[in-house]
Amino acid sequence: MSDSNSLEARNKRTLKKLTIWAVAMFGFAFAMVPFYNVICDITGLNGKTSSTANTEAPSRLVEDRKVVVEFITQNGTGMNGDFLPASRRVEVHPGEITLVNFYASNPKSSNIVTQSIPSVSPGEAARYLHKTQCFCFDQQTLAAGERKEMPMIFYLDPELPRHINTLTLSYTIFDVTDRVAGINNNTVLD
Repeated sequence: MSDSNSLEARNKRTLKKLTIWAVAMFGFAFAMVPFYNVICDITGLNGKTSSTANTEAPSRLVEDRKVVVEFITQNGTGMNGDFLPASRRVEVHPGEITLVNFYASNPKSSNIVTQSIPSVSPGEAARYLHKTQCFCFDQQTLAAGERKEMPMIFYLDPELPRHINTLTLSYTIFDVTDRVAGINNNTVLD
């Protein structure tokens, strides 16, 4: 009897420890996403760019320096239309306000809603790229068969480190129509 009580007590302690570990791991995993976003925003890791417009004008123009900004686009899962930059690369002076257009198309016979996610390489450059207007700030609706021009206005901070002579801005576009429809269908009306 003593052995079965001892075994039962050990099993209960083990179960209790495993439950505590499972809850702790779930809490840690849940906290990682906002923690990761904060770290990326602060450090520029993973090339995350700000998702809001920078309304401040550049402090100065660095006329004796040019930086190459390259643009890469790709379609995310479920996106079938074209998504291209008007120019694959531009040369800019740090502090120079620059307009670049992108084009997206919807070959489907129904409207779609898209969201574009940016990334900058090298990651260190992300904190020096300031967008004053970007199609990536908001979801974009593309009508059936539509080809849409989507502008992006940016400048590079004059404090961009000298060793960064080229940076690449990559966008992945996703069809988020089903997710947006799901959110709208789940909205509680008063």
